[in-house]
Formats: sequence, structure tokens, C-alpha cells
Amino acid sequence: MSQDHQPSIPAMVNPKANKVSTKSNWLVRKYGKRVLKQNIPLYIMFVPVILFFLIFKYYPMTGLVIAFKKYSFIKGVWGSPWAGLDSFKMIFQSPQIRSIIWNTLKLSGLSIIIGFPIPIVLALLLNEVRKMQFKRLVQTLVYLPHFLNWVIVGGIVVTIFSQSTGTLNHVIEKLFGESYPFLYKEFSWVSIFVASGVWKEAGWNAIIYLAALTSIDQSLYEAASMDGANKWQQTTKITLPALMPTIIIMLILKIGHLMELGFDQVYVLQNNAVSEISEVISTFMYKIGIQQANFSLATAMGLFESLVGLLLVISANRIARRFGQGLW
Repeated sequence: MSQDHQPSIPAMVNPKANKVSTKSNWLVRKYGKRVLKQNIPLYIMFVPVILFFLIFKYYPMTGLVIAFKKYSFIKGVWGSPWAGLDSFKMIFQSPQIRSIIWNTLKLSGLSIIIGFPIPIVLALLLNEVRKMQFKRLVQTLVYLPHFLNWVIVGGIVVTIFSQSTGTLNHVIEKLFGESYPFLYKEFSWVSIFVASGVWKEAGWNAIIYLAALTSIDQSLYEAASMDGANKWQQTTKITLPALMPTIIIMLILKIGHLMELGFDQVYVLQNNAVSEISEVISTFMYKIGIQQANFSLATAMGLFESLVGLLLVISANRIARRFGQGLW
């Protein structure tokens, strides 16, 4: 008889196996209910967090529909006529907006390239300090700028680099006879912009790496020291490899914010003399969205910025996974 016409053989049923399986499922359900009842206070504490994200993070996303409409206050979000992709066409066709996107990428890229390694180096240096009083003093001094508002930091920058009243220019005038317009030259403005961001956030970002350093087994350093390894060799062979997962995760998060250059820092430091390099997406969205009430174009710019950030995070994570790391 051919295989197509073979009679089907009923599978043998084991009553004992079915009873064991039913009993195990019952135990799992009973254990799950008990754990659920025990954790009810924790779930109740978690409810405000869920409500916060639903109300202030996810619900506002419905406003992204403005990017595809010709929005007006009178007609409202849903009453305004559809405009399709007109706002996005304006983004890619306008030379001014393309220049603004390029400025954002340049300033943000420089901030990451220059500012990202500095907290790592700072954490490594602080980790080697053995006098606790001196270590705490240095930590306090490098953490403090993070808590200063950008308006205060901008005032400090102006106080130091102003052409007419700046402290640095007073010294330059005495030495060379004339002041230098640090805040009105593109190269010096970019340098001040990047340096001020590093000064403000380097100490705070170093906290994460200091916490990661505490998890390294100290016996590894003792064994390396007994084998004759110096401090540099211990750093390159033990410390940096142990920090690499944290470094990769922080780098992926930084790349995800490549297009989200901080509004406060740019707005406080920019001026008309350097507008060609200092005009970025965040300041442009403020001017066309708040000052000119062009909400559709501002929303389209924000959506474009978020999509680019999402693609950058996914790409960076895929590259990191090839080297055995990754955010997910």
C-alpha cells in the first residue's frame, strides 16, 4: 500500500502525563496569582508613572497630524484642511532649511566627537585619586556646572569673552593693543559653544562611568600588578574593556540625539554676526512656530528630527551588535 493511502495510527495517550501537566499548570496559575497579590502595592505605585507617560508623552503625539495639515487656530487640529506633504517638501526644497539642518549636524557632531571622550577620561582620573578629600572637592567642582541654567552659563561666557567688557579681552588689549571678537567670529564662536557644553556636562556624565568602575573586580588589578603591568597597561587591558559596554550604550544614546541640539545653549550664545553657523533646527522651530505661528512647518521639522534620530539609534545599535554590544 502506498504512503498516501496508509491508515492513520491514533497517538497513544498517557493519562498520567496529562494529570501531571494539568497539575503543573494549576500550580503555575496559583503561584502567579499569589505573586500578583503580593506585588499589588508596587503596581499601584507604578500607576502614576504610566499615567505620566500616557498623558505627557504619548497623547501629545496625536498633534503630529498638524504636520500634514494647513493648521489654523480658528479651525483647530481636526478642522484644518489637509496639506499632505507640502511642509516636508518645503523642508527639502528650501536652501535655508537645508543649511539649518547641516548646521545642526555640524555642531552636534563636534559636541559628540570632542565632548564624549572627556567624561570617560575624567572618570578614569578621578578613579585613580587616593586622597578622598581632594577627590570629593574635584568631584564637587566638576559636577556643579550641570546645575547652572544656560542663562547663567551664557552670562559667564559673555563676561569672559565679550569684546568690549570681557575679562579675556582686557588682558589681550594690554598685551596686543586691540581686542578680539570671540563671539562674532564663526570659528571662535563654535569653539566656545562646544567648550561651554563640555564644561557644563562633563562632570555629570562622568558619574555613570564612575559607577561602572566600581563594578570591576579589584583582584584583576592586583594580578596585573604582580605580573608587572603598569597603570597604562592596566587601564588599556582591564579598565577600558570593562567599561566598553557602558561606553557603547552611552554612545548609541548620544547618536540618537544627534539632531536634537539643545535650544537653550544655542539661543543664549547666538547673535546675528554668526547666524549662518548658529541657526539650528531648535531655534528655527522656535522662530517659525512661536514667533511666526507657522505650526505646520515647525511640527514637520520636529517629526523629521525625531525620525532621523530613530534611524540613527537603530543603525548605531546594529553596528554595536556586530561587536557583541548593543542597547537591545
